[in-house]
This record gives sequence, C-alpha cells and structure tokens, in this order.
Amino acid sequence: MTDATVAACQHAVAEGDADANVAVVRERLAGLPDRVDVAVFPEYGLTGFDADAPETCALSRDGPELAAVAAAAASHDVAALVGFLEDDGDARHNTLAYVAPDGARTYYRKRNLWGEEAAAVTPGTERVVVETAAGATGLLTCYDLNFVAESAAFTERAVDALFVPGAWPAAHAANWDLLLRARALDGVRWVVGCGRTGEGDEARYAGRSAVVRPDGTVHARLGRGERDLVATLDGDVLAEQRALVGVP
Repeated sequence: MTDATVAACQHAVAEGDADANVAVVRERLAGLPDRVDVAVFPEYGLTGFDADAPETCALSRDGPELAAVAAAAASHDVAALVGFLEDDGDARHNTLAYVAPDGARTYYRKRNLWGEEAAAVTPGTERVVVETAAGATGLLTCYDLNFVAESAAFTERAVDALFVPGAWPAAHAANWDLLLRARALDGVRWVVGCGRTGEGDEARYAGRSAVVRPDGTVHARLGRGERDLVATLDGDVLAEQRALVGVP
C-alpha cells in the first residue's frame, strides 16, 4: 500500500430527490483539496430510501445521475464512491458505485439488508474488491459491518482498506463506532466510514464519519455536521502494524 488521501464527505440526503443529491456530490467534489485521491459518500447518498415507496427513489446505473458523478470525478481527478437505490429492471438493490477519474466503474450490491429494507431490496451475492489509491480495497455498506464473515473474507484477500458508506441511526451510534474499529483491527487494515447525517423518513442519522487505523484506534472523526473528513492513509503505518502482529 502507498499513502492515499481520502475524504469522507458527510452530508444529509434528500429522500427521492436525485437532482439535489447529485448537486451536493458535485459541490463537495469541487471543494476538496487537490491532494484527495478518493471521496466516499454516505449510503443511498444519491437517492435516499423510502421503504413505503421505493420506486420513487430508484435509479438505473446507466442513467444521467451517475454520468454526472463520473463527469465531476474526471473534472477534479478524484475517485468517488457513491451509494444509490438501483433499479436494474428486474429488482432493486442497495448499490455502491466506485467511479474512477478515468470513468471506469465498479459496483457493489449490499449483501446484508436491514429491517424494512429487506422487503423492498434484493441482496447482492458478490463481495467486491477494487483497486484504489489505498491499494486493494473492500467495499461494505452499513449493516454489512455486523457480519464477521464479511470481514473474514476480506482478510483472506488481504485488502489494505475497507470503505464503508453508512446511514446509521443516531440512537445506535456507539455500535457504528465499535464496528468500524473492530473491522480495522480484525483485518489489520485502514477503514474509512462515511455516515449520513441529518433527518430522514426512516431515522435521525448519526453522522460520525471516521478513519480508523489498522490497530483499531480512531485516526480522525466527525460529529453530525455536514463536513468533509480528510485524512491520509499511511502505508508505513499499515506495514508496521502487520509486522507487529505477524500478518503478511
């Protein structure tokens, strides 16, 4: 792993208003320091999620919304990880799109669904690793953090980082904090969690985006404000921690 600078772009999400959410993503990408390599946005950040009327939120991965994100990523020479409710014509999925500055896209569909989401969304079947400026990076979404099997699978693949968009309820913020730290420690890797903030139809959201070191300690964290958390993931720190605990 080489050093990589990552931004967790914490913001509120407008339920079902993709145009407004895309505008936020474009504005936040434009405002990042030039040194940022990857910008991570919250779960469902482009669409929000309405369990009673999910069709009002869903987008195609081939639609203009992701095209606009790709254009902004290219313009600012930064990769963007964005979440959205995907309609693929046959089913809906809680999907992440990793959009590289050259326009290449990698998709991950959330495997472990939470609460009412399970009635409206079809879970994904694949675990996804993408090459980023931080090295081999596993993608997880929110509730995926709870499942040790997901972490173990990425440990076997020796990923250098996990990127985790989330929309964690504020009432359970302590669990988000704990799980981000645990997933960093049990896999000996950097973890970047970007949380949704503000109020939504389903919950008051925690925010609390964080960057966690490979030893499980918090490197940097936000509260509930709509802010960018910019941090450098140090490759030497990762190598030193892996050497300390005997991980190749």
